[in-house]
Amino acid sequence: MTKEELITSLKTIVKPYIQDEEAFNNLTEETDFINDLKINSANLVDVVLDVEDKFDIEIDNDSMEKMLSVKAAIDIITNKLNQK
Repeated sequence: MTKEELITSLKTIVKPYIQDEEAFNNLTEETDFINDLKINSANLVDVVLDVEDKFDIEIDNDSMEKMLSVKAAIDIITNKLNQK
């Protein structure tokens, strides 16, 4: 899966939880889920669960705590997919 495909999938996953439409429309690898998209911590857990379902992976607590930006999410998803 390419980085662009991962970003597209992430956009679909985070869309229901965002509070800042403009930041979402300008989403890049550098986008921060909490500071830019205004996703609260409870919804961030939902994002992680949705990522697990979408990619059929398990994200441990350490990885979950690091998954605060698009780039971090891509890195974690890629690593988990490579371990399968």
